[in-house]
Amino acid sequence: MMDVPSLVWVLTIAGIVALLVFDFIFHVRHAHIPTLKEAAIWSSMYVGIALCFGLVILAFGGASPGAEYFAGYITEKALSVDNLFVFLVIINSFRVPGEDQQKVLLFGIVFALVVRTVFIFLGAALITTFAWVFYVFGLILLVTAGNMLRPEGSEGKSASSVMIRITKRLFHTTDYYDGDKLLTVREGKRALTPMLVVMVAIAGTDILFAVDSIPAIFGLTQDVFIVFTANAFALLGLRQLYFLIDGLLNRLIFLSYGLALILAFIGVKLMLHALHENNVAFINDGDPVPVIELDTRLSLTVIIAVLSVTVLASLLSRRGKVQAVTSAARRHAANYLDPDYTTEVGERNRIFTKLLEEEQQIRSLGPKHRQHANDEKDLVDLISQAHRKHDEKL
Repeated sequence: MMDVPSLVWVLTIAGIVALLVFDFIFHVRHAHIPTLKEAAIWSSMYVGIALCFGLVILAFGGASPGAEYFAGYITEKALSVDNLFVFLVIINSFRVPGEDQQKVLLFGIVFALVVRTVFIFLGAALITTFAWVFYVFGLILLVTAGNMLRPEGSEGKSASSVMIRITKRLFHTTDYYDGDKLLTVREGKRALTPMLVVMVAIAGTDILFAVDSIPAIFGLTQDVFIVFTANAFALLGLRQLYFLIDGLLNRLIFLSYGLALILAFIGVKLMLHALHENNVAFINDGDPVPVIELDTRLSLTVIIAVLSVTVLASLLSRRGKVQAVTSAARRHAANYLDPDYTTEVGERNRIFTKLLEEEQQIRSLGPKHRQHANDEKDLVDLISQAHRKHDEKL
């Protein structure tokens, strides 16, 4: 455990808050849809800041804390990418206007940071007081790994849908957006707009993801400073990453398998550590069990290797390419047909151009995969409607 002075804690938290404020003032307050170049530049900036911070820990804390930070950061970043899948589903299901998606995402990041901070200090207090918590954390990760292997995992969706139903039952809501306002007036009464409801949905998924991610990083390090900073820097830049890899999210078809393997590995690591520190009466009469422990360097190697193989396999997979191009074509056609999606003429033209590119990619697929795309009647209908609407405008 590193001995971190209070001043370093204050400066670190102040720096993280400053980055969030900067993000809001210079990027989110002015509603717009980020270009690919903008998203790439700022994603690189945030990753660079996180890596530089890790080098500082490596220089002043030593090799072991440095390895723990990088293992934690990479794991949390990978889990954050998985979170983006659910964010994408929520944002699309609520038909959030393109210009306002940044605001929703930034709220989700800030809320996630607050929730995870609470969970981190609660988890640290439990670990310090009760050694058996390692068994609980290990079990949570093993169960989560199993759930990730289920087809079309719906944990995030179910959590958000429950939050939405409760919100709509308790409060007066509208079915239309009023710019980026959270409240509007309907029939002379104040009502919640879908903008606030979608934020509630994002908050619900944040709480669920915190239950998974916090035990994962505690399986790599029990240093609260490293746990907090690795989580914070993994979340920072997530908004830009969303727009940068939006088209690639559906391509990473094996990511859930890779994350399941990583969480299972960390779960086993926690169980072994729990046995090594055992004080539970009905296990070995309350005495520690002499078992092998997995060090941080091995954990870091396993995490990098699994993620590398997973991403490469996804990108090289023909099925992944088919799934990515059909999903993107469906989304772009639906967005083009939705008059409320965006008011920017340039963005609407960009969407239609992307749709044309995806149609060309579908035509270039092999006969088997091309026929599979053509068999999806809803996709064919959406594309046809988009072309008719574009021709009418011309």
